[in-house]
Amino acid sequence: MEFWFGVGVIVVGIIVSIALHEIGHLVPAKLFGVRVTDYFVGFGKTLWSTKRGETEYGVKMLPLGGFVRMVGMFPPARAESAHASERTGVRGWMDRAAQDARTFTAQEVVPGQEHRSFYALTVPRKLGVMFGGPVMNLIIAAVLFAIILTTIGQLMPTNRLGSVSECVLPAGESRECTDTDPAAPAHQGGLEPDDVIVSWGGTAVSGWEDVSEAIVQGGTGPAAVVVERAGEEVTLTVTPALAERPMVDDGGRPVLGPDGQVRTTQVPFVGISPAGELVRQPITAVPEVVWNVFSGTVRVVVTLPQRLVGITQSLLGNAERDPGVMGLIGVGRFAGEIASVELSDYGPAERTADMLSLIASLNMALFVFNMIPLLPLDGGHIAGALFEGARRRVAGLFGRADPGPVDTARLMPLTYVVVIVMIGMSLLLAVADIIDPITLT
Repeated sequence: MEFWFGVGVIVVGIIVSIALHEIGHLVPAKLFGVRVTDYFVGFGKTLWSTKRGETEYGVKMLPLGGFVRMVGMFPPARAESAHASERTGVRGWMDRAAQDARTFTAQEVVPGQEHRSFYALTVPRKLGVMFGGPVMNLIIAAVLFAIILTTIGQLMPTNRLGSVSECVLPAGESRECTDTDPAAPAHQGGLEPDDVIVSWGGTAVSGWEDVSEAIVQGGTGPAAVVVERAGEEVTLTVTPALAERPMVDDGGRPVLGPDGQVRTTQVPFVGISPAGELVRQPITAVPEVVWNVFSGTVRVVVTLPQRLVGITQSLLGNAERDPGVMGLIGVGRFAGEIASVELSDYGPAERTADMLSLIASLNMALFVFNMIPLLPLDGGHIAGALFEGARRRVAGLFGRADPGPVDTARLMPLTYVVVIVMIGMSLLLAVADIIDPITLT
């Protein structure tokens, strides 16, 4: 039951996020006088709807997105497009696709209300309407991270041990220890989970950063380690071993080499990991967290083609699954595990923080993905409006006539390609989430 409760929470979170995204488009569109005929959350068969004024509001069966239908998204055809239907081949198909889009748009425009079409808006107002949706997702993400940081807290590593490895595994491997694997120095030295490290190699420590620095400074020589165990101090001797481990930057992110693979280096290895503790943060910590999540999401989107190739290879058994990309099925499974998995030191506060963080991260992904300058994404309309503004500015500088709205209908063939790619990507992620899922444990 806990698993399905978690799935239900994330489904509700996604639906609310989609609804607010579309409200981000709806409100400025109505404010600027655009005629809006539909506001729906979901796709497919209509489950419920009601009409208020000239707009029908409703919910459809598949909660995979939403839409606000604004009349006049494309401007009327120009004179040079009149013979589009006479062309043949690929060019003819492209012209007919654009003309079909214009014709459909023209049918929605009420005679005498052409000024209420989207294409008739000024460039700043077009940008306001199209930015509204993605910015709403950004605001949701920022608000949720603020709630998490200031009321629940940020998980910070402590000098209390969360786990102690029994053996030394090669970099990148995650499996059970075997008899042929060398014993981990921490296990050999007698360290145990829940030990609180008081000092390492004669250096007093108060946090995990102190422990990590003391291990690096001590190298591979024997180190006297004082721990607090069951209310008493115990002195142990631990001798770190050199092991090949991934390199990370100051932000804790893996460092990639020219070939795109994670770079490794020889470091003193002990085989311990810290227990976490939720520590409330000031509101001033929110911008940095939001920026880190934003920049990390941008990196994922920029490298998405490469990551999808890697996921395909993982399905063929030639590589490990990339944990940075998952589909809706994977997100639902992850939410279910957050609500149901039984782990030590993973209570209601940690579960709530992770669930809210998952919803916040999804909203950040919606913001970044929608800013890609391709139709039918919001970024495609934003790019069209910016190009329109630049073209009008150049025409004004040279004393030329106003060139009018940009005919984004000409991009419909590319739009179809983008839609096909997005469907293919969704299917690939769905298969990967089922066959090779990403799990919390």
